[in-house]
Amino acid sequence: MIQQTYQWLVRLFTRPHVDERIFALVIAAIIGILSGYGAVLFRLMIKLGQYAFYRNTHDILTFAHSLPVYYLIGLPSLGGLFVGLIVKYGASEARGHGVPEVMEAVALRDGRIRKRVAAVKIMASAICIGSGGSVGREGPIVQIGSSLASTISQIFKVSRVRQKTMVGCGAAAGIAATFNAPIAGVLFALEILLGDFGLASFSPVVLASVTATTISRHYFGDFPAFVIPTYQLKSLWEFALYPFLGLLAGGVGLIFITTLYKTEDLFDAVKMPQWLKPAVGGFFLGLILLKWPHVFGVGYGAINEALLNDLPGLFLLSLVFVKIAATSITLGSGGSGGIFAPSLFIGAMAGGFFGWAVNLLFPGITASPGAYALVGMGAVVAGTTHAPITAILIIFEMSGNYKIILPMMITSILSAIVAVSLKKGSIYTIKLLRRGVDISGGMEQNILKTLRVKDFMTNEVATVPESMTLVNLINTFKTQNASYLHVVNENNDLTGIISFRDIRALLEEHALHHLVVAKDVATTNVETVKPSDSILVALEIMGEKGISQLPVVGGEDGKKVIGTLRHKDVIAAYDKAVIRREIEMV
Repeated sequence: MIQQTYQWLVRLFTRPHVDERIFALVIAAIIGILSGYGAVLFRLMIKLGQYAFYRNTHDILTFAHSLPVYYLIGLPSLGGLFVGLIVKYGASEARGHGVPEVMEAVALRDGRIRKRVAAVKIMASAICIGSGGSVGREGPIVQIGSSLASTISQIFKVSRVRQKTMVGCGAAAGIAATFNAPIAGVLFALEILLGDFGLASFSPVVLASVTATTISRHYFGDFPAFVIPTYQLKSLWEFALYPFLGLLAGGVGLIFITTLYKTEDLFDAVKMPQWLKPAVGGFFLGLILLKWPHVFGVGYGAINEALLNDLPGLFLLSLVFVKIAATSITLGSGGSGGIFAPSLFIGAMAGGFFGWAVNLLFPGITASPGAYALVGMGAVVAGTTHAPITAILIIFEMSGNYKIILPMMITSILSAIVAVSLKKGSIYTIKLLRRGVDISGGMEQNILKTLRVKDFMTNEVATVPESMTLVNLINTFKTQNASYLHVVNENNDLTGIISFRDIRALLEEHALHHLVVAKDVATTNVETVKPSDSILVALEIMGEKGISQLPVVGGEDGKKVIGTLRHKDVIAAYDKAVIRREIEMV
């Protein structure tokens, strides 16, 4: 029966008469349903994983005091070992926080993700979080939803243009189902993954997000992810304090990003099997959990305590750095989980500490530290993800309090400005930049970046000596049919370049034909490329200088003309690469 229904749906929606917009909405609804159930399954798998390790599914803070020392040290290490083996033999994409892999698939592969990724990510992340890994469930949910969406798109033969939108639908549905926040899910997909707020993307993403939220609420109820305090502005003077919280949050976000990738580099430098490193990371994490069990897993229990003013101020400050260390160790060693929840955790602790401090300094005009913790959550998320709109709306949607909007806007925008100004790339895109992938340029730039000048240059170069007279230059242009003449000195080094425009004004000046030499009319400030340079570099130079041809230089001194690269060669290189890529993806 299921097989027959599936075949009927495929036949129905692959017929040419089906309206493309209706088709996209139906597929988005299917993705929303599957992603919603994927989120439900993942949350249950995390509980199952935690029960398998600790025989308890409640928050760690309720039973950490009763656990033996070897439990808190050994079980995260054992969980890390399982994660390393699952990632090694399952899918390497399941390593880390998942969102960069989805962004790369959207930017470079039209949203195509291997079918096995969803299943492997569920297992790896559930074990990592359940055993104590200091990561979130949002990144895995995004990757799970996106993988399901990619699979559905391929089954129903969705057009290549629409596949990216469908992947965004899966990501939005995952975030919405996790936080019970459909608007935040939509904004996350549009602002971070797709970078497209057009109607063609907006409608399917909204439908998928709402559908997944409905399923999540059916199983878990219509409750916010956190215990949100009642926010109330105590004084208008508080608006003068929130910019300082925004600056603090931006700085904390930068510390988090830097520490995360420095830790990853540290583990990469260690000479041991890759699958064993998560176990080592789990051991160090266990040592941290002995004193600070608050950073166990997603850490929602500790966030709730910060929001309800149940944690002392200096302890909040310590948890900022402890969480940064715990998450960096978990992910840097090869664990599987997200960074969205850790960003919320760090923001809650930083905001709570800031609130505690301003309460001491200005007790009559400031709200409770929990209110600042709530604002700090969004501010740090904005700083780490460079997505202030998503950060503002997710906190607003969770709190349901319109009064939080103005403080959130002030802190989130300032935090994002600080982060963008001081570091290139968000916590997601830096991972791709380190691989040589710049998604800001899209597929085209990344294709051109992989191609080398030496593979597309021509060796036929028209060269002339510096002493060649104008009359001979004119004859050379006639006989060689060249657009440019390369001027070289007695050592055969390139010293200038001559185009026909450079001598056009002198054609009628017959008295100068034997007096003016090549050196006199040549352009000496010559832009050149090397054989090892990328085609992208050459194209950028051509576009900036408005030229259609570049000399290629080499030799021991790097000054000998060995070829030339023409604009039409660059276009041909790109066309060949695109065709090759299309063939590989069939």
